Amino acid sequence: MEKTLNVASHKCQALIYTASGVPIVFLHGLSYTIDIWQRTGITELLMEKHVPFLALDMPYGLKSQCQPKTRDPEKNITVVNEAVKTVFGSAAPVLVGASIGGNMALRYATKFPVKGLLLVAPARALELDLVRSFSQFKFSTTIIWGSEDNVIASEDMRTLADKLPHAKLIVYDGASHSAYKDCPDRFKHDLLELYANAE
Repeated sequence: MEKTLNVASHKCQALIYTASGVPIVFLHGLSYTIDIWQRTGITELLMEKHVPFLALDMPYGLKSQCQPKTRDPEKNITVVNEAVKTVFGSAAPVLVGASIGGNMALRYATKFPVKGLLLVAPARALELDLVRSFSQFKFSTTIIWGSEDNVIASEDMRTLADKLPHAKLIVYDGASHSAYKDCPDRFKHDLLELYANAE
């Protein structure tokens, strides 16, 4: 399941599971790697349900197995797009992005087809260039925010939910910035619910 992908002049570790259907692509937060999706049991659940997925170590990740490193959003999005094409061909994915990964997921969706977004406390989600593109979004978006998040403000998440078409905000009481890690079972439920609407 774990492979090294050579895409867009980057060499990145990836967890890959192929099956028929809409693929899910996971973009981790700044200080995480692809192993967070394994540790929370999400990859195991998707394999049980025969849902194809790609979890990618990203060039922006502080600890990720991806070289060379870059924070440049365009370069990161190109890596994701090439990885998706390499693994799934022309299939439009559901993107799951946490924190900076959420920002990248939004940016990806402004350029390439997606079937849905699941954003966990996305960072800098209200940057002007992004907000201008939101009206084009025709897919469902679920935004998850932990009530104990001390990185991303609840007002920003409410504003984001208002500005995105077909978006809903779910608050995980007592969860921190990495809400999916604090409430993995609830997160799995919310992911499968969004996924069912995307197929």
